[in-house]
Amino acid sequence: MEPRVCHSELRALYREGVTETPTDVMSTPLTRVLGAKTAAALAAAFGIDTVGALLGHYPRRYAERGELTALDSLPLDETVTILAEVVRVSERPMRGRPGGMLEVIITDGTGKLSLTFFNQSWRARMLRPGVQGIFAGKVGEYRGTRQLTHPDYELFEDESATEETARQWADLPIPLYPASSKIASWQIAKAVATVLELVPADLPDPIPDAIRELRGLLTYRDALEKIHRPTLHEHWHAARDTLRYHEAFVLQTALRRERDKLRSIAAHPRVPGQLRERFDAALPFSLTTDQAHVGLEIDSDMQQSHPMHRLVQGEVGSGKTLVALRAMLTAIEDGGQAALIAPTEVLASQHARSLEATLGELAPEVGVVLLTGSLGAAAKRQALLRIAAGAARIVVGTHALLSDTVQFADLALAVIDEQHRFGVEQREALRRKGTAPHVLVLTATPIPRTIAMTVFGDLDVSIIRTLPAGRAPIVSHAVPLADKPGWWPRVWGRLGEEIQAGRQAFIVCSRIDEAHAEAESESLEDTESPETPIASVNDMLPVVRAALPGRRVEAVHGRLPADEKDAVMRAFAAGEIDAVVATTVIEVGVDVPNASTMVVLDADRFGVSQLHQLRGRVGRGGVPGIALFVTNAVQGTTARERVEAVAATLDGFELAQRDLELRREGDVVGERQSGGRSGLVLLRVALDGELIDLARHDVDSTMDSDPTLSGTPALRDALERRLSQREREFLAKS
Repeated sequence: MEPRVCHSELRALYREGVTETPTDVMSTPLTRVLGAKTAAALAAAFGIDTVGALLGHYPRRYAERGELTALDSLPLDETVTILAEVVRVSERPMRGRPGGMLEVIITDGTGKLSLTFFNQSWRARMLRPGVQGIFAGKVGEYRGTRQLTHPDYELFEDESATEETARQWADLPIPLYPASSKIASWQIAKAVATVLELVPADLPDPIPDAIRELRGLLTYRDALEKIHRPTLHEHWHAARDTLRYHEAFVLQTALRRERDKLRSIAAHPRVPGQLRERFDAALPFSLTTDQAHVGLEIDSDMQQSHPMHRLVQGEVGSGKTLVALRAMLTAIEDGGQAALIAPTEVLASQHARSLEATLGELAPEVGVVLLTGSLGAAAKRQALLRIAAGAARIVVGTHALLSDTVQFADLALAVIDEQHRFGVEQREALRRKGTAPHVLVLTATPIPRTIAMTVFGDLDVSIIRTLPAGRAPIVSHAVPLADKPGWWPRVWGRLGEEIQAGRQAFIVCSRIDEAHAEAESESLEDTESPETPIASVNDMLPVVRAALPGRRVEAVHGRLPADEKDAVMRAFAAGEIDAVVATTVIEVGVDVPNASTMVVLDADRFGVSQLHQLRGRVGRGGVPGIALFVTNAVQGTTARERVEAVAATLDGFELAQRDLELRREGDVVGERQSGGRSGLVLLRVALDGELIDLARHDVDSTMDSDPTLSGTPALRDALERRLSQREREFLAKS
């Protein structure tokens, strides 16, 4: 790393106009305060290019230099701290490669130790014979001699330094940063120390003074100092608490601003009328208490002069689609249109049939149109004309609805079914088909990102907890073949018993054949064992047929033509097929009341929400359901934990929380759905729900009295630094 810029040179940046105010310091390019090589390495490794971004790259943990160790008792391969004096310094070229090696011999009076530095001859100017200091590093050995390679050290400026001084230095926590092959942790630490010199004591705080005092937080400047240069472990703990709250507060502010923008958009209020009344009167059953309550929430939203943006969370089979249909009837009452987008053609086709059947005598008056990519040219042209003319009042489709050729006369309501199967950009494309349409999102088990956005308050949330009367219980079992290979024959025996009793079954595989994993299946790590082949539809079809002699068994997967898939599922629903071997095309929405058994092979290759959705395909009539999750994952792996978590409970809310803990919250301010880097540094949605709620309350009180944040310019600046323009647009779409 290049030599540090001195304090006076940094302060001179103010005079030169590089920075104008204390807040501007955080936006100062690193190229102005660090050497070009270090700045380039930080940008390449982490995208860090400003002072603020570097100071937001917090240590991942803290180490200790350890107790002072005498040279005559050095343990090999352990980190030690030594109080010693330099006795000899020498430099020699390295053999066979360019550069030199600096060797420094130190002693504490009990023995001698070699310090080795490669290509750092400039250290000889400081490490002169007679200089005393503290040296820390991991003990290695070269040709029978103990040595420290590139150790940390602190030299005493005067000879009166005591052993107590050495002990204080040895007890200092050592920040360890997320590093890369381009830049090491110690280099990052030196860069951070350099830029901290630039940050003034009066750095404006994004958190209003009253809230900071109420919550017992450190000042922003003090928190940055103590998380990067703590002198006690208590310091970085307090700093993390403060900066974790900062993250929650800044992101809550961003989400509140986007919510306010959404509510400032003028939308056409939609009020339930005679069409809805006639539909409700014809229903052969009563709505559950939850369905009625959620319906009232939706009605209230749609009567507002700004667009609804509501998530309806409900267990599989809880009646979310019925709630959505009642909202659609409200939307089309005065000439508007409603669109329902589903992730697969199988589900879209079933939705269209189900909506028409549920509408009954109202179906011809409403006009339900199905639009999928597999429609013939003539049928597609007719559907597009009906949609554009407004004759199709309810439109059901797949991604085909997002095509530029689809034009609505007046899209009043967009319903997103199984929202985790659509990217944010796709959902936004559907919303742009109308003029500020109301948006209703349906989900059975939120994926982590959805939970994160919900906790952060970006969506209004409705919950349907109760199931309609008549739903049969489902019994779930994990079948761990790695531990109990003898259970494999029992899977097929249990399946045969259910078929013999006149019921039907699903057998689900993660791939179509050896070369083709199903596109709808999730890509998960910690799943595949090189010794265990992955079951595929094409391989398992003859196996299942052999296990069920005399029974009709067919295959369904994403590479079949749409009409063939639809024909198989129609025959299955009609009871003409006893079992289907399928991929996840049957994951959502397929309704076969007589299906009692769900066998998921290689269950560890599916996510928590997928397994929960798959299980929901059985037990939908009066027939008790059984779900068998077959896995080769070994005990203790995340893959095995996923399977066992789903087998242990039918509670989708509990599973959503477990899913979040296993996979993290996804990118709250970006396009990534789950896992990996979340856009959050210290905050964890799975653990910090109470803190997030607290920050939301504080943000609301702040913005209720100061909607433009004119009284908190530091918070405005923090928003600009924390969220790029692309990320702010993403929040608006979410």
